[in-house]
Amino acid sequence: MAAAIHHHFLLSPRLVSSHPHLPPLRIPSRTRPLRLLPRAAAAGAVGTSSAPTDAALQEFRHWVSSHGADAGGAASPAAVPEGLGLVAARDLPRGEVLAEVPKKLWMDADAVAASDLGRAIGGGELRPWVAVALLLLREAARGADSPWAPYLAILPRQTDSTIFWSEEELLEIQGTQLLSTTMGVKEYVQSEFDSVEAEIINANKELFPGIVTFDDFLWAFGILRSRVFAGLRGDKLALIPLADLVNHSDDITSKESSWEIKGKGLFGRDVVFSLRTPVDVKSGEQIYIQYDLDKSNAELALDYGFTELNSSRDAYTLTLEISESDPFYDDKLDIAELNGMGETAYFDIVLGESLPPQMLPYLRLLCLGGTDAFLLEALFRNSVWGHLELPVSPDNEEAICQVIRNACESALGAYHTTVQEDEELLKSKNLQPRLQIAVEVRAGEKKVLQQIDDIFKQREEELDGLEYYQERRLKDIGLVGDNGEIIFWES
Repeated sequence: MAAAIHHHFLLSPRLVSSHPHLPPLRIPSRTRPLRLLPRAAAAGAVGTSSAPTDAALQEFRHWVSSHGADAGGAASPAAVPEGLGLVAARDLPRGEVLAEVPKKLWMDADAVAASDLGRAIGGGELRPWVAVALLLLREAARGADSPWAPYLAILPRQTDSTIFWSEEELLEIQGTQLLSTTMGVKEYVQSEFDSVEAEIINANKELFPGIVTFDDFLWAFGILRSRVFAGLRGDKLALIPLADLVNHSDDITSKESSWEIKGKGLFGRDVVFSLRTPVDVKSGEQIYIQYDLDKSNAELALDYGFTELNSSRDAYTLTLEISESDPFYDDKLDIAELNGMGETAYFDIVLGESLPPQMLPYLRLLCLGGTDAFLLEALFRNSVWGHLELPVSPDNEEAICQVIRNACESALGAYHTTVQEDEELLKSKNLQPRLQIAVEVRAGEKKVLQQIDDIFKQREEELDGLEYYQERRLKDIGLVGDNGEIIFWES
C-alpha cells in the first residue's frame, strides 16, 4: 500500500511503504467540502482594502433606521479599529436586542425570486449561494437605483481571507493544508462562474450591462462566506444588513446563539432577524460575538481573514481511506459501515488534545492483513470492532505507527520554515496582517504534526509491552495467567 499527503482538492504523489498491508493515508485540509459559514465582521473588520466614507456610513445608518432595523438605536454602526463594527449607544445588559432586521432587507433566495434577476433565471437549479452572489452583482450594477444601495456602499472590496491573497502572499503558506484548500475553493468558484457566465450573465446583458469578471464573482463569494451567520446555510442562506457588522472576539466563549429569527407585529407575521449582545456592554464600547468556537485557525483564515493565538485553534486533519486495491477491501468496508464509518474517514487532531477515539480502531482495520486477516472473517463481523479498539498484533501495531509517522515526516518536509523560525517571527510586533495569519497557521499545523508523530513514536517504543489479541484470547479461555504465565492443567 502507499501513504500520501492529501488535500481535498490537490493530491501530491504517494509515498511507497515497505509494508504490504499499509493503507493510503491522506492529510487533507481540515475544511470539509464547501460550507458557507458565519460572517467576517464589517467592512475593514478583517483586513479590507478601504473603509467606507463618512457620508456612506451616515447614509447606511439612516437606511437601517428608516426600516426600523436598529432596535431603537441600542447599537450604532461605527468606525472601529477593525474597520466597521457595532458600538453600544447606551449601557446594554447581556441579552439586550441590538438589531431587528426585517426580512425585506435580507439578501436571500426570496429576494432573488422577487427580483428581475429571479424572473430572468426562472426556476433554474442554481445553488443558493450562486443565486445570492448573482443578486449582489446585479444590485451593484444598478448603483443608486438598488434598494440595497446604502448597504452595498459599505461592503468591503475584499478581506484578508486567503482567497484574496496574491501569489507572493500565498507562498507564505506553502505546504499547509490551508493553501490547498484555498486553491481548491477558488477552483470551485471558478467552475461555478464559468457556468453562470455563459448561461446567465452573458445571456442577460440588460441585467449585467458591464463586464462581470471572475474577480467580481469571487468578491461576491467572499462576501457571502465571510458574512453569513452560522445556521443560515443552504436554502436559508442570507445576508443580514446591519447585523453582519458585528465583530468577533475570542473573549466571548459562550456557545449560546446571539441571534434568532422570529415573528413580530400583528400575529407575528413580520419576520425579523434579531441580534442580541452575549455579554454586558458599556456605552461607547464595541459589541462582539463569538463566530464559531469549533473552527481551526486555518478555517478562520479562509472564512474571515484572521487567526487567534489559541492552541485550541491549531488543528490538522488526517484522512484515512480503505484502498480499492486492498485484497480485503469488501470485508473492511463492510466492517467500517457496520460501525458508522465508511471508505474514507476524517479525523481532526487538535493541539494538546487526545486522538479521536475511533482513529486507532480504523487505522488497525486498514492495516489488517497477513496472519491477522482471520479477524475479517464473517464469524467475527459483529465483534471485530471491539477487538480493533485494542492492539491486534505487533505487526499491525507497528504498521499503523509507520504509516502515520511516514506521512507526518512528508508533511513536515513540505514547509519552508521551522516552528522555531515561525515563533521568532511571531515575536515581532509589526508583522503585516496577512503574514501574521500565514505564520500562525503554518506554525500551528507543524506543532500538531509533531504532536501526532510524537504519539506514534512513543507507541513504537512501547510495542513490546503491549498486550495483543492472542494474549487476551488465551486469558479469556484460562490458558494464560494475569501476569502472562502459561497455565498447565494436571490430569
